[in-house]
Amino acid sequence: MADGDRPTSKSKTRSRPTSGTTPKERTPRQSGEKSHSRSPEKKQSRSPEKKQSRSPEKKQSQSPEKKQSQSPEKRSSKPVVKIKESEYTPSQTSSNVLSVDSLAKLNAENEKTGSGENRKVTEKQQKEKVVTEGEVTERVGQKREEDRGRRRKKKRIVSGAILEEGDGRRGGYISPDEGRPRIGRGGWIAIGLVLLLLAILIPVGVYLAGRNSKSNNAAPGSSSTSAPNGSLNGVNVPTSAKGGYLDPFTWYDTKDFNVTYTNETVGGLPIMGLNSNWDDTAKANDYVPALNEKFAYGTMPIRGVNLGGWLSIEPFITPSLFNTYDSKLGIIDEYTLCRHLGTEQAAQTLEKHYSTFINEQTFKDVQAAGFDHVRIPYSYWAVTTYPGDPYVPKISWRYLLRGIEYARKYGLRVNLDLHGAPGSQNGWNHSGRQGVIGWLNGTDGQLNGQRSLDLHEQLSTFFAQPRYKNVIAIYGLVNEPKMTRLPPTSVIGWTTSAIEIVRKNGITQTIAFGDGFLGLPNWQGKLQGIEGLVMDAHQYVIFNVDQIGFSHKTKLNFACSGWAGQMKQSINTATGFGPTLCGEWSQADTDCATYLNNVGAGNRWTGTMNLGDPSLNVLTPSCPKNSGKCDCTEANADPAQYSDIYKRWLLMNAQAQMTSFEIGWGWFYWTWVTETNVQWSWKLGMAAGILPQKTWNRDFNCTQIVPDFPGLPENY
Repeated sequence: MADGDRPTSKSKTRSRPTSGTTPKERTPRQSGEKSHSRSPEKKQSRSPEKKQSRSPEKKQSQSPEKKQSQSPEKRSSKPVVKIKESEYTPSQTSSNVLSVDSLAKLNAENEKTGSGENRKVTEKQQKEKVVTEGEVTERVGQKREEDRGRRRKKKRIVSGAILEEGDGRRGGYISPDEGRPRIGRGGWIAIGLVLLLLAILIPVGVYLAGRNSKSNNAAPGSSSTSAPNGSLNGVNVPTSAKGGYLDPFTWYDTKDFNVTYTNETVGGLPIMGLNSNWDDTAKANDYVPALNEKFAYGTMPIRGVNLGGWLSIEPFITPSLFNTYDSKLGIIDEYTLCRHLGTEQAAQTLEKHYSTFINEQTFKDVQAAGFDHVRIPYSYWAVTTYPGDPYVPKISWRYLLRGIEYARKYGLRVNLDLHGAPGSQNGWNHSGRQGVIGWLNGTDGQLNGQRSLDLHEQLSTFFAQPRYKNVIAIYGLVNEPKMTRLPPTSVIGWTTSAIEIVRKNGITQTIAFGDGFLGLPNWQGKLQGIEGLVMDAHQYVIFNVDQIGFSHKTKLNFACSGWAGQMKQSINTATGFGPTLCGEWSQADTDCATYLNNVGAGNRWTGTMNLGDPSLNVLTPSCPKNSGKCDCTEANADPAQYSDIYKRWLLMNAQAQMTSFEIGWGWFYWTWVTETNVQWSWKLGMAAGILPQKTWNRDFNCTQIVPDFPGLPENY
């Protein structure tokens, strides 16, 4: 719908509304001037690992300035909330399950445990121990000696895992009766023990060489590849830190992390994992400057992509994390998933996801596709959790830091995006918890507002370090605050306070704030006296029941004229805020993607979107009228089955939107990769031929006449 006040228009709870023109309250994923934002569900290593001395601040290498080639594409009061003084110390995570089987089982399976959880193992006398979630208890039993006394076993630590050595004697014995060597019962026992000892030592050697263990608690549907956890020989961890966040022996993945122990923090946030040196001389491609050179925002368009569903998970991006559970369990977001799995298994499941879903190859591929920026969504539990939270704390923090370093390596500038704020700023599942908005709203609204300011106190202090001056280009305050449900004055007051905190702590980069779905023209006169800001608008057609019903030709015309008109209006300070970018958009022409409208919900296209709220349900088909029965079959099909004309339309729809958004500061596509939903993945779409192989290679730019698409069904 174009406006939430119109009775004919309905939207889903988590849809991402786009920017429109009306300040009236709307239902999710709709905006006033036919602009909408994303739906509730949106959303190998350069050198061997080195141990280096570390310091939070070092000078980076500078390279002589180079001339970049010209791109082939035409470049076209609320008082400040006082921040509480507090001490920040790295927290210890809970105990981790460590499976130690009998010696015979170790011959077949030498596995490492999940990371992020405390392992406190005290010396034991026999081979059975019980590991619980918060502690390690040992059951010590005594075996009766059968023939001769066995020597007590000793434990040894191998790369953090506890393994047991076999006991017994090599060789036979001399019979006291016969006085000559012979193999008796004891000899055979000794031989067996020798074989057992070899069976242990061989896998231990393999373990030391690579710690290639498999996770017993892999995320549903994820591949059971070996954990990328390299050798930790020579790594020493103080007793007081063993089993905690700073203990690399507990990490699932140590690839490209500096595993030399340090408890140093900046802003209360650990630097553990970072190397002390960095190099900002890389550039993404020949059409943009190197990281240590100035990017001309406003005249040089951003061509970026989101890494959605990685550090802030979303069901429609990784349905395998959600689709194995009975719907009666109500597992619909990260909150309910973590609560169901429990502290230990949630940490194991999610760290494996962090390690495998996005890695160095991702950043290499992003650069190769012609992107120059990446937007990295992350949530508040990367920093801390609060009483009652089931989220996995802190583990995603080190993957965020490693991701920034990979971006640096490939010359990609980073847009930091706080995607989930305490209490949820929009009630959509990608904020962590679907349902009620508890940020600046409700009983704990002000408390959660202050908590989010405290987070920015820490985050801005950390990212103000010299090492981030060039690679972090945009610092985002909070993703998609739903200002159609929150008092705009409260959100603007909070935004003003956050900006002052971030600037006070030394962030000089551009600060991004969300348009809140108020409608782009309604930002004229707001926050305009503050330097260094950019407004982030998320533009989607498919979350509006009127616009989703446009014909393919009309949708393409709207991509050229509708989005272009809004962008022109917004960047003019006389009619809008000023600097504006599109932080999310997609080429999809339906909302048919699995879980896009929440887990278990249907979709607008076929009129099956039942959210349990009559004001939000869409139970009448929204595909173009008089086009036949609305169907999702082709939209959700393998792209190899797409007709040529449908592929052509999808490609032109993407190219048209890129052209329009580059009238402003540019764009970030949502998203780089999904497990199954091709029309929401640049990687999969590029492979299918429905997105450009390079972001600047386009054969349609809205200057041509929009053609008809004969033979392309409007209803699929």
